[in-house]
Amino acid sequence: MRTFAKLFGRSPIEPLQAHMAKVTQCVQRVGGLVDAMREQRYDDIERLAKEVSALEHEADQIKHDIQAHLPKSLFVALDRDRLLEILSIQDSIADKAENLGALLTLKRLAMLPALEEPFTRFLTKNLEAFEGARRIIDELDELLETGFGGGEAEKVLQMVDHVARTEHEADVVQHELLKLLFASEDQLSVGDFYLWTRVFKQLSDLSNLSERLAHRVRRTLDLKS
Repeated sequence: MRTFAKLFGRSPIEPLQAHMAKVTQCVQRVGGLVDAMREQRYDDIERLAKEVSALEHEADQIKHDIQAHLPKSLFVALDRDRLLEILSIQDSIADKAENLGALLTLKRLAMLPALEEPFTRFLTKNLEAFEGARRIIDELDELLETGFGGGEAEKVLQMVDHVARTEHEADVVQHELLKLLFASEDQLSVGDFYLWTRVFKQLSDLSNLSERLAHRVRRTLDLKS
């Protein structure tokens, strides 16, 4: 694993983006995990869950490297505390992807027909919110160059608003899913019912944390305006 000590002499953003790239690799396995669950490909679930766990470990190594080499003072618009806060949220997103994989290996969960369509929308919205947050982190180097102001800041603010709207849309679908789950509880064992609620929670946390990440960047823009 490379060290980021020298990178901080140029920018604190590059290591943060490197960590987000690894987090993204974790989240990119989520769709595959869900597809494998739908199609009852349980060997693939085991394989993908191990991949996510390994990637999450690599993300942790990058996080620890950043924490070890981050200067006490950063003479840039993004201060040390804010950068560490963003790093922590990114780390939590990787954890949620890993948790989902672990949950799907606990029991052979079968998709209920009543959940199929809204669950697809729910997954899509949560992944869309994460993708929006990822793009915001990709813009941080541009924000740094412009002093977190001007047209670039306006562009990022619009991206933050999009993530917030998408997270709300995911919440609406989650409520719909929970109502359907309770309506179907007589078809489920206690274990299956509980596992479905945990799956919903881990997925919803992807968009919740993505919104939180986006708003941390917005707060930095507000402070610089």
